[in-house]
Amino acid sequence: MTSWDEKVGGEPADYGNAVLSANGSYTILPEPVKTFLCNFEAAIRNRNVYDIIQCYEAQFPKLTERFFAKYNWPATQVVTEIVSRSLGGKEPDQLFVILYTEMYYKHIYAHIAGGPSFEDREASYFNYCDFFNFVLGTDTPVTHELPYQLLWDIIDEFIYQFQNFTQYRAKLKNKKDEEISTLRDSVTTWNIHSVLNVLHSLVEKSCINEQLRELASGGDISAVAGEFGERQLYKMLGFFSLIGLCRLHCILGDFFQALKVLENIDVSRLDLYCNVPTCNITTSYYVGFSFMMMRRYEDAIRTLNDALAYHNRVKSSLAGRPDVADYVAKQTDQMCHLLCLCLSLHPMRVDEIVHAQIKEKYNEKNLKLSRMDLDEIANTFQYACPKFLSPVPPNFDLPENYQMNPMRQIKEEFISEIKQQARIPDIRSYLKLYTTLSIEKLAGLMNTEPQVLHRELMCYKHKMQNIVTADAAAAAAAEAPTASSSELDFYIDGDMIHVADTKVARKFGELFIRNILKLEDVNRALTRLDQFIYGVAAGEAGPQAGSARS
Repeated sequence: MTSWDEKVGGEPADYGNAVLSANGSYTILPEPVKTFLCNFEAAIRNRNVYDIIQCYEAQFPKLTERFFAKYNWPATQVVTEIVSRSLGGKEPDQLFVILYTEMYYKHIYAHIAGGPSFEDREASYFNYCDFFNFVLGTDTPVTHELPYQLLWDIIDEFIYQFQNFTQYRAKLKNKKDEEISTLRDSVTTWNIHSVLNVLHSLVEKSCINEQLRELASGGDISAVAGEFGERQLYKMLGFFSLIGLCRLHCILGDFFQALKVLENIDVSRLDLYCNVPTCNITTSYYVGFSFMMMRRYEDAIRTLNDALAYHNRVKSSLAGRPDVADYVAKQTDQMCHLLCLCLSLHPMRVDEIVHAQIKEKYNEKNLKLSRMDLDEIANTFQYACPKFLSPVPPNFDLPENYQMNPMRQIKEEFISEIKQQARIPDIRSYLKLYTTLSIEKLAGLMNTEPQVLHRELMCYKHKMQNIVTADAAAAAAAEAPTASSSELDFYIDGDMIHVADTKVARKFGELFIRNILKLEDVNRALTRLDQFIYGVAAGEAGPQAGSARS
């Protein structure tokens, strides 16, 4: 067989074994790729979830890296012909064709230089419509089963491509007139209402909210799941759609609704629902960011801290998929920046390992943030925040400079909130030194007027009042009572300030556990070293020395 890089002149004798390249010539499809396509189709047709996992999570990334790092995978019609020939002329499984097409366009978004064309974006959108119609457009549940990672990737990529298209459509600069005309006419492609309708339809079809409420109360889930919700395919698509709605509302700037859709999910125990690390980390990122934007800093810190601790536990399992590992590493780095930002506004204790990690990598940044350096805060926010979108198309008759910029608007709103808290770190640092002092004395120390200081003290009390939920399941508890969760509190009696230190004692248990684990690692390393040294010595001394030692 001709190798992948060798061109085949003229019309190939075996069309089912060839792929049309970008320059119009044909290249022979490698045998491992043909085998993969046939195996993937057979796994889906036979409902073999284990084989689907092997094809999707192991073989597809390896073949991409080997043959298609800079090139498109074969087009769907070519793959259909190849698989059909292997089946003796039978049509491939419909779901296989849809899933392969989804993977084909996902590869273009991720690996092809220049990104997808408008035609690619539109074709990918209609393929997602085919998938959701396949799942939702039946009176009885489909019998296919798919791995959780694949189902999550479909929902995650669906929202990402909507986000990417919206950003592409908003950038009018350097677009030709025919491109703008095409965008004007494509009002239904990647429409916000269509995206929301799909996600809500999956939630309703699966009865996932009813199942989650029943699970939380310890009831019988099967009693409320319904015909569709009993199937794992629908159940997990519904669950992932809730996460997708959270992400979608967050990038649209509706942070309350982003938390509200997850009111039935205990965000601190996501591993109870599914073992998909990318889903759990993404959820914690958007929930933590939404908490921060709603000035619920303690909830934000707790969520981000738990997510970073979770990432430390599972990052070794992601090493086999470089694309996923890179994505997760970028998102955890963003969460580290968000955690630094939240801790500068609301100091509190975090996990010892997470604290050491942040101190090692971001010590200089933390110093600037603690001094309320507005430039550093703005840069940190810019890096760590998601890419915000406008839910409506741009006005194509106006230049790009006059279009609505959601990123700039939300950033300015956040900086405005920070400016209101600019004096809080100074007040906190002085109050830590005293148990009682007069307002006049503190005003002198801070070079301000007593009347101005009194307002700033009231601002401190107000900003440190947080809605703190008993657990993360009540993520959107807007009516929950507020409480001051600062490391110190105070009250004013006349002209005197009385300070109460509420700092929580250090958790010595965590310190002992961490050092015990370190000691065990050292002991294991010494044991391996001892075995290695004796093994080398035995090899050098020969059989007699080995038998004498034994």
